[in-house]
Amino acid sequence: MKKIFSMICLMMGITALWAQTPRYGADALTKDTGTTAMWTASPKHEVRAVWLTTIGGIDWPHSYQAEAQKRELNRTLDQLQEAGINTVIIQTRVRATTIYPSDIEPWDGCITGTPGKKASYDPLQLCIDECHKRGMECHAWVVTIPVGKWNKLGCKQLRQKYPKLIKKIGEDGYMDPEQKETGDYLARMCTEIVSRYDVDGIHLDYIRYPETWKIKVSRAKGREYITDIVRKVHRAVKSLKPWVKLTCSPIGKHDDLRRYRSGGWNAHTTVCQDAQVWLKEGLMDGLFPMMYFQDNNFFPFAIDWKEQSDGRTVVPGLGIYFLDPREGKWSIDQVVRQMNVSRELGMGHCFFRTKFLLDNVKGIYDFTCRFNRMPALVPPMTWAGQLVPTEPTELALKGNTLSWQAAKDRSDAPYLYYNIYASEDFPVDVTKAENLVAMRVTKTSVLVPNNGKNYAVTAMSRYGLESRPAQLLLNAGGHYAVPTISRTDGRPVALPKKGAVLDAEYVVIETLDGRQMEVRPYSALLKVDHLPNGIYQLRSLGKKGRNHRIGFFSIKR
Repeated sequence: MKKIFSMICLMMGITALWAQTPRYGADALTKDTGTTAMWTASPKHEVRAVWLTTIGGIDWPHSYQAEAQKRELNRTLDQLQEAGINTVIIQTRVRATTIYPSDIEPWDGCITGTPGKKASYDPLQLCIDECHKRGMECHAWVVTIPVGKWNKLGCKQLRQKYPKLIKKIGEDGYMDPEQKETGDYLARMCTEIVSRYDVDGIHLDYIRYPETWKIKVSRAKGREYITDIVRKVHRAVKSLKPWVKLTCSPIGKHDDLRRYRSGGWNAHTTVCQDAQVWLKEGLMDGLFPMMYFQDNNFFPFAIDWKEQSDGRTVVPGLGIYFLDPREGKWSIDQVVRQMNVSRELGMGHCFFRTKFLLDNVKGIYDFTCRFNRMPALVPPMTWAGQLVPTEPTELALKGNTLSWQAAKDRSDAPYLYYNIYASEDFPVDVTKAENLVAMRVTKTSVLVPNNGKNYAVTAMSRYGLESRPAQLLLNAGGHYAVPTISRTDGRPVALPKKGAVLDAEYVVIETLDGRQMEVRPYSALLKVDHLPNGIYQLRSLGKKGRNHRIGFFSIKR
């Protein structure tokens, strides 16, 4: 009953919001207001993704020249970064063909113009490297069941090797989901990608029965067959790198709802995708449902995905291609409403496809830049990793170089990222998106503006779990590092070294509201065992009466 009640309340709230949304629509896009008003704050954690389609080069590449392809990809990623995109899902296995040098399948023709012809560079590696330079995640998009035209290279070679594995429907070939070898083969493909590349995710597309397949088994049995494939891929990926996300793109409506019907086209019953169960059983870290619908064919089904997410990531796929008059007749208002409601639900957004976003069809790119004007981190995989890194140490600012000593990772991942925050307030609030200035930095130094702001740095594991922040206070006398709130059960608190900058004869202990508790001579260790439990701030007191806040500590016995 509680879940039904919360769903009704959410529906009522969204109904009211729909009525308000036109002020964020096409009229708002034509006005040079600098930012677009929104009824929900920009979150610190949110997936903002695109599908980068390579089949036929329809998103990328638009040339068969290697250097032109590299320039185009860099330009594309720059534009996506400007629009706040933090996740790029690049089509890697196309139709039993690949955009990387595979030992299993031939090259796709989108790279060199000739199927099977080797490229002079590795496009997948390039995309991963360039995404990571920009603080973006890069997911390898693997098209699973369809293997292309019957006599095209990919399908032809695959059916020659496995003649009983490929079924012909019309002019196309499909891997048979009812054969156990299908799951084994796809798991081997994903193993090859994950073992060779530092991808952030494996994204399974078309992990279902084709809509033209005449399913002769029961729907329950059909779901078992598809789930078995997912289970094999999950085992392959997670046994190698458990921090790599496994996601898929199910049909946009899971099934009929009590009040809203799916129109005979849904994931669970029509094509045997048990995607919500995959989340609950831990077989998927997230879903990107293809929600290319409008109004009541979108919003109630988005709520259903959220309610059934089991705390994992579900990101609505938005059909922005319908903005193009040649594809559909959507107005920009439709997508704006979907983005607003998806953010309110804590779901984020994923655009299909990249081309329509970057072409700024009906102003969608301009709106997205404003909508995502604050950066966002991808939500942490709290279900997969529990160990938080230690905090960075020895944070310092010299000129425009902010540097620190590396933190220690407590997880099984190979390296850490660092997130940089800045604010005029101290301590810097690292929960606010507006304070995030750089993310997923792999080095222990970064160039920053020396503009009088205070800085904080956190370490982040590959699971997205952040450490406590190291804080840097900027003051008139210079820069010096201060700890975040030190925690103690009554044992002495270590104070920062005075050095040449900190003029401190005494240390003042105050409550957070500024009430002075006592004044002590400055020393390396401050005894606090006589103080009651609580949070305190410390100030230095110099010879000429100058004082600076140098940190905080809490006592909890």
